[in-house]
Amino acid sequence: MAEGISRRGLLVSGGAGVGLLVAWALWPRDYPANLALGPGEHGFGAWLKVGEDGRVIVAVPQAEGGQGVYTALPQIVADELGADWRTVGVEAAPVNPLYANAIGAQELFAGLFGRVPAGMRARYLTALPLMLTAGSSSVRRFEEPARTAGAAARMLLCRAAARRWGVAWEACTVDRGFVVHEGRRARFAELAAEAAGESLPDAAPIGQAGAGKLTGESLPRLDAPSKADGSANFAGDIRLADMVHAAVRAAPARGGRLVRVDRAAADRVRGMVQVVETPDWVAAVATTGWAARQGLDALAPRFESRAPGVDDASIEAALTAALDGPGTRIAAGGDLAPVFRGATLVTATYRTGFGVAAAIETASAVAAYRDGRLEIWCQTEAPVHARAMAARGAGVGEDAVVIHPMLIGGGFGARIDADVVEQAARLAVVLRRPVNLVWSRGEELARARHRPPAMARMAARLAPGGGISGWSAKIAAPSTGRALAERLLPGTAFAAGPGDPYATAGAVPPYRLPAYAIDHHPAEIGVATGHVRGGAHGHGCFFTECFLDELAHAGASEPVSFRIGMLAGDVRLARCLSTVASLGGWEGGVAGSGQGIACHGFRGSRIAVLAEALLGADGRPEVRRLVAAVDCGTVINPDLVRQQIEGGLIFGLGQALGATTGYAGGRATARGFDTLWLPRLADTPDITVELIASAEQPGGVSELAVPPVAPAIANALQAATGYRIRSMPLRSGG
Repeated sequence: MAEGISRRGLLVSGGAGVGLLVAWALWPRDYPANLALGPGEHGFGAWLKVGEDGRVIVAVPQAEGGQGVYTALPQIVADELGADWRTVGVEAAPVNPLYANAIGAQELFAGLFGRVPAGMRARYLTALPLMLTAGSSSVRRFEEPARTAGAAARMLLCRAAARRWGVAWEACTVDRGFVVHEGRRARFAELAAEAAGESLPDAAPIGQAGAGKLTGESLPRLDAPSKADGSANFAGDIRLADMVHAAVRAAPARGGRLVRVDRAAADRVRGMVQVVETPDWVAAVATTGWAARQGLDALAPRFESRAPGVDDASIEAALTAALDGPGTRIAAGGDLAPVFRGATLVTATYRTGFGVAAAIETASAVAAYRDGRLEIWCQTEAPVHARAMAARGAGVGEDAVVIHPMLIGGGFGARIDADVVEQAARLAVVLRRPVNLVWSRGEELARARHRPPAMARMAARLAPGGGISGWSAKIAAPSTGRALAERLLPGTAFAAGPGDPYATAGAVPPYRLPAYAIDHHPAEIGVATGHVRGGAHGHGCFFTECFLDELAHAGASEPVSFRIGMLAGDVRLARCLSTVASLGGWEGGVAGSGQGIACHGFRGSRIAVLAEALLGADGRPEVRRLVAAVDCGTVINPDLVRQQIEGGLIFGLGQALGATTGYAGGRATARGFDTLWLPRLADTPDITVELIASAEQPGGVSELAVPPVAPAIANALQAATGYRIRSMPLRSGG
């Protein structure tokens, strides 16, 4: 594209929609687009390229981890461009502040940015830049710039065609890769070079004739063919000349130190190249991955830690002590003290364990260092953070690091952190050869930062005429959000201060409560924790919807009516509840029915889940059916939404019944998939998903279905057995 256009960001004044008038503005002014152009490719700003062979390549700044963002965002661009979907391709966008994801950051940190003066937020979110795939934010954050970019490119192509034909560009339309005017047609491919030199009009409407045909269509995924035939490349698949392979083992507990290795034994392994020791991890480097793993086993590394070993008992004690200590008020409404004073309260204590992401693809990265320049191929949901970690590992400046984001074999939040990138970078500098590093399953489970455990003391007062007059939730959990902020944005002021809104995310009930209070009691458990799909909503929703069900039973109320009667004008959530009850054949959750229900709203969407479950002979819950009703606003691609809801239900099932680890001697006790309860095909219940038509702005869906699964199952088990399980993972006697 011409210099003037390539240096401008395009900003829609208002929300995206058919007939919207677009005003082009220079935003942000200091960040030109930096898409790499191949032979015959012509750039149209920061979002797309049109090739002289007819291909339309869309740059996507979000990681593709199976959620379909490599299809959804190109679909938006192609929709507004008027492209032929068969000619659309995708590539990872480069690091650039143009792609900073403020919505994702706000969702991920659950309100921590509220502690930052407004004038400083832009620096954190844009100047860094904070590129993130998090918070189910891809479409919400990028629909507007993607749609605007498509509209801009369409107008430039129309202008080029109009100049050829001697007509007004406003009279031209587009049709599946062609510019059309009164019987004349010109392919985008033949117009690309001329169009890149055109200038934009002062304003033009989104949704002109010929565009706007793809939104709402279940177009085939762009990443599906290569994944189906095995040609898709992941980080571990990268092969470079003179490459070696590495296997690492780190101290089981963070802060531990390497004290001994058996180098002589490792040297006897065929294919071994070198052993690299650091204070807290050791790597075996060999000509093949298999030889590297054999060499690592032969090294038999020994570690020591001066800190006392963390175990399940110490973690439980830390959570209990935190609840007994002072807390920080995170959210409140009304005056709870007079409501509770002298009243008879319903109380309960709930617990959740660690949540393990358990992605199929373990952490991996390829690093190549030459002439002071470092290249990294890695899975990352935070490429700027990965670049910083690579620079730290290699001892170079960040401007000397080039990040190549790869497809992710299931990130689920675990690829926000980038310890493997730092290790690979260090090895590449030491060896002066390209290095392919893949963590073993055991290393992944030992070193990954899991969703933190939590404990909640719930209390409520039932109103005489029905409903709830007062609600209190005191939640003990590590300050995971603050720690995550310190890793991604080191030195930021908002990470300081008492309490952590992240830790209580999802704990504010969506109901009309005259008085309520949500307190966070920070717990130091001695284990580094992190973000896993759904974040703290995984335990916040469990506490809220299970306790709400207890209150319904205590007040002799039918659970669905009890919920709907307290909704404060949230018509969307009420409709989800009534729809799932009707669709699932809700029998009222009466004793013996084995039916339970739960609902949740976050990331701009609403969902209700009905579960049918019973306890098996071994005390393990058996889930027979899951029904979900979803309102996620305007849907770009219905198939993608259904896939994410179905996948979220299965992920939530795993979190509800297993996908956890204990701790002993400072080390996670889970070693492999055989030590985790993960749903298999035989365990998968019958699943029904209903998408409720909505004209609201698109909401998030990638995490939406995860939080309400566990409480729906717990409520179903109470209906089936008469016994309330108050701990997750769900077990009889829990």
